[in-house]
Amino acid sequence: MNSDTQANFWTSTIVERTTPRPRLEARIQADVAIVGAGFTGLWSAYYLKTLAPALDIVVIEAEHVGHGASGRNGGWVVGNLAGLERHIGDLPAAQRRDCCRVVADNVDEIGKVLERENIQADFNKGGALYAAARYPDQISIQKNYLAHLHELGHSETDCYWLDAEQLAQKARFRNGYGGIHHRQVATINPAKLVTGLAEAVERLGVTIYEHSRVTTLGRRKVSTHEGAVEATTIVCAMEGYAERLHDFKRHVIPVQSLVIATEPLSDELWQEIGMAERPAFADASRLINYGHRSADGRIVFGARGSYRFGAKPKHDMAITQDDIRMRRDLLVDLFPVLKGVKIDYGWGGSLGLSRNFRPHAILDREKGIATAGGYAGEGVAASHLFGRTLADLILERDCELARMPWAFVGAGHRQLIKRWEPEPLRWLAAQTITYSYAGEEALMQRARPAPLIKPALTRANDYFASIIE
Repeated sequence: MNSDTQANFWTSTIVERTTPRPRLEARIQADVAIVGAGFTGLWSAYYLKTLAPALDIVVIEAEHVGHGASGRNGGWVVGNLAGLERHIGDLPAAQRRDCCRVVADNVDEIGKVLERENIQADFNKGGALYAAARYPDQISIQKNYLAHLHELGHSETDCYWLDAEQLAQKARFRNGYGGIHHRQVATINPAKLVTGLAEAVERLGVTIYEHSRVTTLGRRKVSTHEGAVEATTIVCAMEGYAERLHDFKRHVIPVQSLVIATEPLSDELWQEIGMAERPAFADASRLINYGHRSADGRIVFGARGSYRFGAKPKHDMAITQDDIRMRRDLLVDLFPVLKGVKIDYGWGGSLGLSRNFRPHAILDREKGIATAGGYAGEGVAASHLFGRTLADLILERDCELARMPWAFVGAGHRQLIKRWEPEPLRWLAAQTITYSYAGEEALMQRARPAPLIKPALTRANDYFASIIE
């Protein structure tokens, strides 16, 4: 687990390629050049090539397929979008419901593609449990969140409340007071998905260049140290890993998220924990945790990490023993029967966060540059939806996705995505928010009345959230 190459559980489950993919070492032309061989880039390539087989499409990757967040995340496929309310909050109720239907159905659409392309990625639609599971204050937090989901436009058949007894039938937390069951959530092995998707687009005729870091990206041209591509459309699909392209880096910054995986649990332990349907699970912590039961009987569990000064993404995999310990202790707090269970893996990566907290799919047709991202940690499903959206925009298809409020044509990311503040303001704000969230968490864990401090700290944290979002 201390070895960087062995830190990530997901990568241990895939077979290493025997034949390396080529580097970009020449000046070539294409119809579409995609920068980044993660989910956004590969889904964009998949739908472009499926809808327009004659297109000449190349994907250019700085490291290897799935190097970034696509090969490191917690494996949730969520039928929602973080920040969706920023796009649809002012729309009429019928339009909000239509948008929520699209993002909810997106989970099933992913499952259909995996079946059609025979991608064995451990896809399991077990729903998600947003539980009040550690302290009583979480009950009102989760009930307020459920009301928000319904107000947003999610159906009551997809998102509904479980009382303590109903929650225990799905998972037995230490203090399972109740929680939300979101039916439109699945889990996957992201490394199997990204590698399988890469092979699928190659079968369709897309060329993937690895170890070809893009040094400049401009109007209808991208360059690497050894080659270049001229294309009608350039797709920037790097999310939180655009640190070398400063124009994009100013608008979407990387925030770490760190994950652990236990050893495979015994049947006896699983009988005590439950999770027969392998649901995803989280509690109402501002620290943002997420977990699920893997296909081979482990618990994969993560929590949001820190922001690195200078907006530096995490390229290495391994995380510290302190980071592992914090996540293990939080997991044991949820399921005390796991005390003493061995942690086999600990790894991390960076997600992309936009300043106005709006996930986006943008096509600047005049400059020939498209981009998508700002998924805020929910990119496994969002990247599929936004990859489809980019394909529809590029191909000028008059369809539902092209008319969604997250789809923009006629302007670029500079006009549509707010820039983050310069350092050190960004780092200082992140530190303040981190400590403030931790303070609220500590007060709630004490389960003691704090009639002045608790509400004040909650209001302050809501304000901080509105600033970064």
